[in-house]
Amino acid sequence: MFRNVRAVLFDLDGTLIDSAPDLGAAANQMRIRRGLPALPLARYRPMAGAGARGMLGEAFGIDPEHPDFASLREEFFCAYEACLNHHTEVFAGVPELIDQLLQRGLAWGVVTNKIARFTEPLTRALPLFASAGAIISGDTTPHAKPHPAPLLEAATRLRVAPEQCLYVGDDARDIAAGRAAGMGTVAACYGYLGIQPDLQQWGAHALINLPIELLQLLAPT
Repeated sequence: MFRNVRAVLFDLDGTLIDSAPDLGAAANQMRIRRGLPALPLARYRPMAGAGARGMLGEAFGIDPEHPDFASLREEFFCAYEACLNHHTEVFAGVPELIDQLLQRGLAWGVVTNKIARFTEPLTRALPLFASAGAIISGDTTPHAKPHPAPLLEAATRLRVAPEQCLYVGDDARDIAAGRAAGMGTVAACYGYLGIQPDLQQWGAHALINLPIELLQLLAPT
């Protein structure tokens, strides 16, 4: 049970929204242009939290050290930009969770490694985010997660001490960032998680299997 919580911060992809269909579609467009068959969404979904790195790794078997990675990443960015809200949806239960947080007088916000080029139009297009008190992108601060800087920036914007915040995410980097920022951490086990994750090794303070389960972890205010 978390006590004295005044704000809840969330990762975006795989925690609040299911963006894997549009991320995978952008990667498949690149494959099709090269005469390769599209891959099933199930191949892309576990890696969706890793953004371009994850999608290009799955689609073409390359990593950021590959000499063509930078050019392929920009091609991917352009393809994704054109379809970023075609099939992306808020996870079931998330709107109800946010409503309950607001009813309890808690602030909430987003801290994602997705760059503002995509975060801003995507969150503007989804009504859920109108009540967010802070939306921090991967390029808002000089450092991205697992560095704590983006989470600390969100706490500053919400005018809440870091130790009065929870951070919820579906990647080991989220938990590392939250702990480094001095926040309570919750692993979203319904998210993308990566390949063969060992959630017990992440060091999260708590685990949830559905978004709404977060409410059970909050002490009454």
